[in-house]
Amino acid sequence: MWTSDRGRKCPVEEAAAGLGAVTLGEEPAGVYLEGERRWTEVYSPGGYSWRPAAGDQVLVLKAGSERESPCIVGRKQRGGLEPGQVDIVSGEGKSAVRLHTGGELALEGQVTVNGTALQVLIENIVLAILGL
Repeated sequence: MWTSDRGRKCPVEEAAAGLGAVTLGEEPAGVYLEGERRWTEVYSPGGYSWRPAAGDQVLVLKAGSERESPCIVGRKQRGGLEPGQVDIVSGEGKSAVRLHTGGELALEGQVTVNGTALQVLIENIVLAILGL
């Protein structure tokens, strides 16, 4: 009868995902959710690797039948992007690849090609063309 169920408390199911703060940015990562979790795996799209920094706000997926295996799947975006703009920025912001909506590709930081600085590579090409 429905009256007998009124006093029964339904178990609260833990959310499948949540926001956390990175406590250890090295390998292995640590994240604070309801408490600190160490040995947290970090996932990213194929071919792309990243390591969150301590203090980053991240999205944590709680995998496993009892949500016992948390894993970091992304970092909260920083503001300042135009609609359609794509930025790949190092954690410290010292280097970046920026794809702007107007068709501009901007590279920031030291650019190398097969270990050679781009400026040196261009100088070598110019010297070869001039026969020097």
